[in-house]
Amino acid sequence: MKQVVEHQSDVLVIGSGAAGLTLALHLAEKSKVILLSKGPLSEGSTYYAQGGIASVFDKDDTIESHVADTLVAGAGLCDEAVVKFTAENAKGAMEWLIECGVAFDKEETSDGDSANAPYHLTREGGHSHRRILHAADATGKEVQVTLQDRARSHPNIQVLERYNAIDLITSRKLNLSGNRVLGAYVWNRDVEQVETVKARFVALATGGSSKVYQYTSNPDIASGDGIAMAWRSGCRVANMEFNQFHPTCLYHADARNFLLTEALRGEGAYLRRPDGTRFMPEFDERAELAPRDIVARAIDFEMKRLGSDCVYLDITHKPAEFVIKHFPTIHKRCLEYGIDITTDPIPVVPAAHYTCGGVMTDLHGQTDLNGLYAIGEVAYTGLHGANRLASNSLLECLVFARAAGEDIEGQLHKIPMPGILPAWDESKVANSDEEVVIAHNWHELRLFMWDYVGIVRSDKRLERARRRCDMLQQEIQEYYSNFRVSNNLLELRNLVQVAELIIRCAMERKESIGLHYNIDHPESSANPTPTILQPDS
Repeated sequence: MKQVVEHQSDVLVIGSGAAGLTLALHLAEKSKVILLSKGPLSEGSTYYAQGGIASVFDKDDTIESHVADTLVAGAGLCDEAVVKFTAENAKGAMEWLIECGVAFDKEETSDGDSANAPYHLTREGGHSHRRILHAADATGKEVQVTLQDRARSHPNIQVLERYNAIDLITSRKLNLSGNRVLGAYVWNRDVEQVETVKARFVALATGGSSKVYQYTSNPDIASGDGIAMAWRSGCRVANMEFNQFHPTCLYHADARNFLLTEALRGEGAYLRRPDGTRFMPEFDERAELAPRDIVARAIDFEMKRLGSDCVYLDITHKPAEFVIKHFPTIHKRCLEYGIDITTDPIPVVPAAHYTCGGVMTDLHGQTDLNGLYAIGEVAYTGLHGANRLASNSLLECLVFARAAGEDIEGQLHKIPMPGILPAWDESKVANSDEEVVIAHNWHELRLFMWDYVGIVRSDKRLERARRRCDMLQQEIQEYYSNFRVSNNLLELRNLVQVAELIIRCAMERKESIGLHYNIDHPESSANPTPTILQPDS
């Protein structure tokens, strides 16, 4: 018999990227926090984010302009009040990061006084001004490392690394009165046992679900865990059909998940066919600076039309010293694959990159389940609409983590610690002797999602995907009910649930808008509305 382990904290934060770390650090001044990380603390999408964070710092820029650009990118499906809230709180969030020690790039000055120099602001697709603060081309790494170092050293934050969250524990599941989250069952990957965490509040900061696709820019942990757990606990989800495909991931047999930041195009890089000709001006007047959905579809169209394996991103017309200074990480990484970006065009393909939909929340990050918050990519706040504007993602993490922290802090004195929670019961399951089932289902799921629910969709493709998803769900649920949990099983269970939600949302939207393009419904409606799914009670 394994020892029953129960952890206790005021707040359980599931996820250790920008959203989770920011929330934990804000709350830790007045409460005890457990910060749960599925892998090492840094192994999330934040660490790999290259571009930057959008915020109005330039005197010629305005919050109204940032709002307008976000609304245009969102194709009429953004919640304007949420967009305004985010843009208005952006500078304060950035100033907090700077206070924490995040070192954003500054302009060069003639007198060498870097301390008082203005920040270097870059521009990305969809933005009408330079408003992207960045740390060279490794902004996410700078943010992640700075915040995680502060979290590790904070006496009120307990970090649990290599823990998978399995499911939320709620009063309804325990047949108690009310509708409140009480904690979560978590799997300790090192000792391979399920443990219990009880908490007065729980926050999901688990990131997105791009691992549901065969090709993705995301790290392996992006398996939609928070979305699936919240759905199973009765929370609504919205706009799951809007999956952003990053237009430019490195195309190389030995490269996995390496994207080429949009800032390359912001600084003048061109997209070219294999014969060297540009094609983006033929698709949009903004050319390479068009929003990502337009660029991704253009690349997809050209690759299919030409029968080409890739297209090329070319910044060789810029001075070599400029390229190396602004994109040192990309320059170094590409050299490892024999590509010198100062002299060679870079082979690129689109890949699943960002989940614009998610668990529905209010302006404080509160979900439909009392005490449960969702922040960052796991959440649907209304900010992104049908397409995320570049560099608004880390911004959303920061702004809504701070808002959630304030909301939780105001309630801490009102909510008692949950009582004794039942331990995880695995008395009726055995160790798996058929891991091949998981591996086969894993590949089948990601392949049909790429083929049928990818950049371009059709009614027939979606119907095929739904039938295959239903079959896989039955098989995976049967497997889950009979065998002890493992990392691959937990992720596969969550991914197939998220796949179903994506397909259902895509089937409901009988139009093409933003990131959702259906060849059977190529027009958009005059007044699009969010796609909202409600779990069965």
